[in-house]
Amino acid sequence: MKMENENQTVIKEFILIGLSRDRRTRILLFVLFLFMYLLTIFGNILLICAVIANPRIHTPMYYFLCQLSFLDLFYSTSTVPKMLLDLISTMGGRISYIGCIAQMNISLFLGQTECILLAVMAYDRFVAICFPLRYMVIMSWRICKTMSVIVWLGNFACAILTTVSSLRPICKGNQIDHFVCEMIALMKLFCGDISVDEAKIIFASFFTLLVPFGLIVVSYTCIIASILKIHSVDGRTKAFSTCGSHLTVVLIFYGTSMSLYLGPKKFFSTKNKYVSVLYGVVTPMLNPLIYSLRNHEVKVAVRKVCNI
Repeated sequence: MKMENENQTVIKEFILIGLSRDRRTRILLFVLFLFMYLLTIFGNILLICAVIANPRIHTPMYYFLCQLSFLDLFYSTSTVPKMLLDLISTMGGRISYIGCIAQMNISLFLGQTECILLAVMAYDRFVAICFPLRYMVIMSWRICKTMSVIVWLGNFACAILTTVSSLRPICKGNQIDHFVCEMIALMKLFCGDISVDEAKIIFASFFTLLVPFGLIVVSYTCIIASILKIHSVDGRTKAFSTCGSHLTVVLIFYGTSMSLYLGPKKFFSTKNKYVSVLYGVVTPMLNPLIYSLRNHEVKVAVRKVCNI
């Protein structure tokens, strides 16, 4: 059995290498990510306020949409401000051990919650289009609130258990080749063979990524079949418009997440950290834009808020 050459060490802080070490590139990235982060904050807050201020759209669909915006706000805030500070800092991307674990837990919890929430939103669209007359019975407010509690508390417990079960002694330095404390990047510093830990990540991803994505695929298969039966052109257009925004978000978020957590882990640190930018920075910014531009009711609500 191969023994590790490094000795186990007590780590008090980590160094996040980030996306680039070139000063000019870091400044350009700072300006770009700052703009995207401000757009994320403004867009999601505006979307939440628009839904709350318009009683006409107080329906389960927009109830879950508000939760998605809330998730994106905090998901982006859990990583981007620290990344922005590191990009302009001369001290390097230093983060305490406790801060790293906290950041990893929060981002993991919010990311897993978004995966499940997108599946719930797909189910909501399935019921609305395939069973319109029974929609408010199947998706009553009591059921919606119960689903929300299960999604949030269930993913919180799952994130904590995943982190606790995966943490191991570190003996390969304290430099994380990433811009945030990502679970897979941190595992590269663990002592010994990490194949078991990688298997745990894939196993957890099966329930938080593959299963929800499978439910979304089934939901949209039924939705498309139901839409094609609609004789009215306006009815088809409205149905496709309602679902199109959600499907766009799903493809962006799940596409990047699955390529990262279900793909090969060998080259994670040198390549896939750039994929993290897509679902950690870009997607939270795009969500309110996609829903605002593709949904007529949201555009009307946003205009009313802006006029106030």
